[in-house]
Amino acid sequence: MIMEEGGGASYISDQQDNDGYVSQTQHHHHLHLHSSTKTVTSLQSNTPDLLIPLSTRSSSAGMSGRKKLRTVSHETYRSTPPEPDVISELPDDIVLLILTKLSASASTVSDFVCLLVTCKRLNRLAMSAAVLRELSGEAMAVKARSWSESSHRFLRLCVQSGNVEAHYVLGMIRFYCIGNRSCGMSLLAKAAMRNHAPSLYSLALIHFNASGKSKGEKDLESGVALCARAAYLGSIDALRELAHSLLDGYGVRRDVSRGRRLLLQAALLELQASKVSGSLAALHRPDAAHRFMRQWFETRRISTASACSGDRNSAGDGDGSVGLRLCSNEVCGRIETRANEFRRCSVCSSVNYCSRACQALHWRSRHKDVCAPNGEALDVAEVAEGGGPADAANVDFNGGFNVG
Repeated sequence: MIMEEGGGASYISDQQDNDGYVSQTQHHHHLHLHSSTKTVTSLQSNTPDLLIPLSTRSSSAGMSGRKKLRTVSHETYRSTPPEPDVISELPDDIVLLILTKLSASASTVSDFVCLLVTCKRLNRLAMSAAVLRELSGEAMAVKARSWSESSHRFLRLCVQSGNVEAHYVLGMIRFYCIGNRSCGMSLLAKAAMRNHAPSLYSLALIHFNASGKSKGEKDLESGVALCARAAYLGSIDALRELAHSLLDGYGVRRDVSRGRRLLLQAALLELQASKVSGSLAALHRPDAAHRFMRQWFETRRISTASACSGDRNSAGDGDGSVGLRLCSNEVCGRIETRANEFRRCSVCSSVNYCSRACQALHWRSRHKDVCAPNGEALDVAEVAEGGGPADAANVDFNGGFNVG
């Protein structure tokens, strides 16, 4: 028994040893699993949810992981510093200089409007006097059908800023369209004093035609002087008008040879300018003021025709524009300020012009192909008004002038 007991004792002790080894092995295994679990948990807490293998995520753990991912991503986005705004860091002086250059080179109204709608700062700076003073005439090209008090106020703001083109555009609109003759002439005179050639030429035609006055109040000498100044500043139309005044002795002593030299000089300047602009049509493209006046005339004529069709006894809209004519030259928008103010073609009597320059341009571009005698006798009263000898015009254009 002792041996058995001894053997049993030894067996029991061996079993205990085996059990101790197994329990120790299991303890180490549990420790390893516990450390692995802690490692996975730490990885789950520090690693984005997308990087954790799919097998290690349960449905609940995945939901909490996605929520934590969104929270962490949003906080990370908030903590990221924004990119620096270079324009906002620029001083106002530099931004004003840039806006001034852009406004001076703007070719359409939308170019300037894009500056106004960019941001509040650019809107504030673009409406400053320094920018409006250099705004181009094309950026102020208001359409007649869109004319309103706000557009009128914008042009007045440009005038107050000292913009020469605004003086010219608003002066032409007020004189020929709105009917405010004195204010229109005042604006044109202010632009002319700053050597604006189109304003000088427009004032010359006003004096030649006695626009806004009676036909006996023509000031031919002033018209010739203004034409000479505008021609000196580079106006081809003014140079051609001055040449015909010399040929006709209209407001100046007649000098045929000098008039022909000026006509030749005007043709050479026109040829050079057309090469620069690309074509003769691009050179004689109407400016913003003349486009507005032609649109204004067409709009008023349509409204007057509608009123007359609605009421046979109606004489129009009461503004005195019924029966007044528009210059037949497509690039000119001048409107008569009284009946029979513009000259008519002495051959066909179907077209009329505000100046000899418009007659010359329209004759070469279109009218010489359609002009033909109509066989009708001229009204004696129309000829008596006088606007320069028709024979002198016939010498240069094959189609002369008649007043009325």
